[in-house]
Amino acid sequence: MNLHIINTTIIHANIIWANIIVSIKSFYREKTVVFFRIAFPVILILVFGTIFMERDNEIFDLSVQDLDRTTSSEKLVEAIRLSKRFKITPVSPAADAEQYARINKRNLMVIIPKDFEMSMMQKMGPGDIGIPVSLTKLYDPSAFGVTTKIGVLDMVLAGINQEMSGKPPLIVSEPVSILKKKYRFIEFFVPGIIAMAVMTASLFGAVNVNAELRQKGVLRKLSTTPITRIDWILSNVLYQFILAVVSTAVMLLVSYIVFNVSLEINAWLVVFVALDVFSFVGLGMILTRVAREAESAAAAADALMFPMMFLSGTFFPVEMMPEFLQKFAKVLPLYYVNEGLRASMVAADHMAALKCALIIGVFAGVVFILGIMITKLDGETT
Repeated sequence: MNLHIINTTIIHANIIWANIIVSIKSFYREKTVVFFRIAFPVILILVFGTIFMERDNEIFDLSVQDLDRTTSSEKLVEAIRLSKRFKITPVSPAADAEQYARINKRNLMVIIPKDFEMSMMQKMGPGDIGIPVSLTKLYDPSAFGVTTKIGVLDMVLAGINQEMSGKPPLIVSEPVSILKKKYRFIEFFVPGIIAMAVMTASLFGAVNVNAELRQKGVLRKLSTTPITRIDWILSNVLYQFILAVVSTAVMLLVSYIVFNVSLEINAWLVVFVALDVFSFVGLGMILTRVAREAESAAAAADALMFPMMFLSGTFFPVEMMPEFLQKFAKVLPLYYVNEGLRASMVAADHMAALKCALIIGVFAGVVFILGIMITKLDGETT
């Protein structure tokens, strides 16, 4: 009896592996599929990585922490507000500035130091020693458009200086990064493209294979062979995971060679790629049961994919969107893949990565189990 179980397990493993090999051979024979799975994400990285993507919006959000809380510091904040280039968000003096910036995703924060008013009075008095009053600019160098934002702030401060005195600057600002390393937009962009590429390939892979084969009656024929439903599903998931690993490696290789990116490569990358695959293969299996025709299933996949692609922070930060869209983005599974990859690869924030992994892990488990339950090789309804 035990020998029979062992032999059955070996046969099933051989069936799974054989199906993976068949899928891989079919993959590289289809040049269009190879292009969109491997080359297209790389083209996106090359195009967006070489285009100047700095923001040039009229009004920016700016958090200000006033540690002095004097008339002079209040006048400075009001002067920045009256420039009509910033919407000011006050931060409690008791708050930890770096922690506040990370939690609230503030890419630029101005800190007015204690004794600001006293320093200003000394600077403007007869005992001027020529040392400007220094503000601290706490910023996130990986944030999209932060360079433009800092430039606008510097211009506003220069204007304030000019109004106060024609002498050398009374006020200067000192940039301090909230990250250990300096990051560029391309470092923000690459994790999002990885998440998007794995999502689209896994979702359409599951939809196209299951819907088309069901419509052609191939799945009904498979039910007469030794392959089981679990064998079929596992072989397809492993095939999608193998392609995801390959495409991710190619994207990272090109990013390192062409743009010399500085990203943390660790175990979280594999975790989020796997969760991405399971999540969207599971959704694909569900769609093929809801929409029986291949064309209908593909249309349903498009309806799910495009909102997630553009509203989950793939190409630009979610914080740039209106508040109601930010709330909508945070119910999309791709958002947590994007955030998790950036937390692990850019900020090296393992706690944030763990939080995102738990959320997307629960989603992946639910949709994948549901997909298994409703998938049948014989094409019968459940």
